[in-house]
Amino acid sequence: MAIPLIAGIELGGTKCICILGTGPDDIRDEVRIPTTTPGETLAAIEAVLDRWTGFDALGIASFGPVSIDPLAANHGFITATTKKGWSHTDVGARLSRHAGVPTGFNSDVAGAALGEGRWGAAHDVADHAYVTVGTGIGVGLVMQGEPSNGLTHPELGHIRPVRLTGDAWPGMCSFHGDCLEGLASGPAIRARTGQGAEQLDADHPAWEGVAHALAQLLHVLVLTGIPRRVVMGGGVMTGTPHLFPRIRAKLLESLGGYVAAPGLEPVSAYVVPAALGNNAGPLGAIELGNRALLRGAA
Repeated sequence: MAIPLIAGIELGGTKCICILGTGPDDIRDEVRIPTTTPGETLAAIEAVLDRWTGFDALGIASFGPVSIDPLAANHGFITATTKKGWSHTDVGARLSRHAGVPTGFNSDVAGAALGEGRWGAAHDVADHAYVTVGTGIGVGLVMQGEPSNGLTHPELGHIRPVRLTGDAWPGMCSFHGDCLEGLASGPAIRARTGQGAEQLDADHPAWEGVAHALAQLLHVLVLTGIPRRVVMGGGVMTGTPHLFPRIRAKLLESLGGYVAAPGLEPVSAYVVPAALGNNAGPLGAIELGNRALLRGAA
């Protein structure tokens, strides 16, 4: 039986990645499109889909927040977002109508979580979390192999962490100020230091606050009792391997020995880098398409 050919779209706040393939070892084409206005960006994606022929399903992993409730009138829409001009934009239904094939839709970070679960750093566990730290901060939770879709998708990038002692910087989230994203995302690091994360020296004092905030997020994840592994990716994590030891140490310090679950230690095997790197999102979109095709055949 032929392996299904899937069109995957990762719709990001800065760029969109469109890939055609069956998995990481079989990518037939890849197209990158700048994320500008909804009209320009979605029309450019539709032009790519028109050029590709013979794909069996479409997977869309979109920046958000997005509406993932199939019964909601705005299912497949980006809802209230910090990305100017994109609030209340129909993404999923529009692209699904255009492609005319079974379509899977979820948040970009849920897609990346599924990609890492299928082919990457969480392929051997059924329950895991994927944390992306880049333009924004997001968390995809997977339980028993399925993304945790409920009232909405997780928005743990906007939790309010316990602040580092002596740190009164107000943060830069337009909704919450000093939430996690407002303190530790790529734009927050640049706003605070005047430099991108990739330009900061490993011993720059700003990393102390970034690691502290991210460890607070992981503290929350551990206490949910769900992830058997936490995979961390995104531009900030990919370019700063020195950040992982800091986060791990601060996580254990924060937990204070309260959780002694098997698998939590050694912490170096619990908090790990994304194996798929920057391809986790696009490959996750392919996995969303695969799952949509299987649901249609059931």
